[in-house]
Amino acid sequence: MAFVSGVSALTTQKKQPARCAAVRMSAESVSRREVLAGTAAAFAALVATPALAEIEYANVGFLGGSDQIDVNNANVRVYQKLPGMYPNIAGMICKGGPYDSVADLYKIEGLTDKQKEVLKKYEGNLVALPPRPEYMIDRINNGLYR
Repeated sequence: MAFVSGVSALTTQKKQPARCAAVRMSAESVSRREVLAGTAAAFAALVATPALAEIEYANVGFLGGSDQIDVNNANVRVYQKLPGMYPNIAGMICKGGPYDSVADLYKIEGLTDKQKEVLKKYEGNLVALPPRPEYMIDRINNGLYR
């Protein structure tokens, strides 16, 4: 019964004139500044912003694209370019490190005198750049298989 009486109360109410609705809208109006700020924020959200991440490693050439090889970041397969280095010496280099200099390579445990001679031969082709985590993880296995 309460529901029926509520419905009947709604139907018996007098409708307000249209100008009252207009008065309410003007009381809740938004300033131009707020509209422009909202529009600018929506536009900024839609426009693609450039990523602040580093797109390419500046020393990517030392990872196998040049005659110089970075001993801290290069993958084991890069050493195939230097006869006598791959797979044994290259594997030892990649398992060890990081190295402060190329001279640190001679301190690798288990390196024979013959392997040290091979290292000496290619010492000019090796550099020791600061290690980068995104390359250190793939030094032994980069997922490329023959």
